[in-house]
Amino acid sequence: MRALQAAAPWGAGSLKVVEAPDPSPSHGEVLVRMKAVSLNYRDLLMINGMYGRASATTEDLITPFSDGCGVVEAIGPGVTRVAVGDRVATLFFQNWNAGRPTLAKLSSALGFPIPGAGRELAVFSQEGVSKVPDYLTDQQVATLPCAALTAWRGLFEDARLEPGDTVVLQGTGGVSIFGLQFAKAAGYRTIITSSSDEKLARAKTLGADHLINYKTTPDWGRAVREIAPDGADFIMEVGGGGTIQQSLRAVRIGGHIAIIGVVAGAGDINPAVLIGNSARLQGLSVGSREMFEAMCRALELHGIGPVVDKVFPWTEAGAAFAAMAGGEHFGKIVLEF
Repeated sequence: MRALQAAAPWGAGSLKVVEAPDPSPSHGEVLVRMKAVSLNYRDLLMINGMYGRASATTEDLITPFSDGCGVVEAIGPGVTRVAVGDRVATLFFQNWNAGRPTLAKLSSALGFPIPGAGRELAVFSQEGVSKVPDYLTDQQVATLPCAALTAWRGLFEDARLEPGDTVVLQGTGGVSIFGLQFAKAAGYRTIITSSSDEKLARAKTLGADHLINYKTTPDWGRAVREIAPDGADFIMEVGGGGTIQQSLRAVRIGGHIAIIGVVAGAGDINPAVLIGNSARLQGLSVGSREMFEAMCRALELHGIGPVVDKVFPWTEAGAAFAAMAGGEHFGKIVLEF
């Protein structure tokens, strides 16, 4: 089989297609023939040697991608959750089935340190895959494990929202677009931000109620307050240090800010602001298999179609990463096998 591999000196240019022996499943494992994988910002950091509880060393070899769709080709002894021929998604955390997160559960992420889904054939624990709705394409399934589940958990597992509440989605990447789709299905009022009027117009077609161009309106926290004078009930914070101060300005007293990314860099948070408005900041790292399966039931109930913006052959992963780094995408970028 063939697999993608990144190594020092890192960067998209270090990605290579290598030959590797065909794997076979052991007890409790499944062999999956991959059909598609999707890119997350995490993957961009990973191939640059910058991601993980410890940064990659010059000795590490990384097979990237946590998010994939494939078909079970063989099963090992003791496998009961899936059968040969089942279409499955890989799960971001291979050992987080349910319950609260722990260090052990959060240390089981695909891509690094566990080899990821960027290979033609891959062996996973039966606990680390899940069957998926039939109506979704392989490309759409590949977008679910990280971006969709992150949005789902932020809105429905961690926050306490009610229909009619106001949510702010930052940007038009995968998590925020899934957040928009989920929020509309739940009856929330949605505000989405972007530096592109074209992308905002596309978000409008997905049901966004209010649009803010943060390039022309850098004080977008004030703009949120003009729409919702008491402030937003929920904010999907993807920018980190570059946007958190605006989020703190925009959130209502007692509101919820889900911190899921740092695409605009790190920064400082003034604790006095949090005390003053009793806001809740919560770091969010994807979710469990139980959450994933609940999300899939909701997707099927509402017929939600994940937004796949760009598709590349899996052997052209470098070009896909260049598109991501350039902010060209709306929704998700997918590699197809």
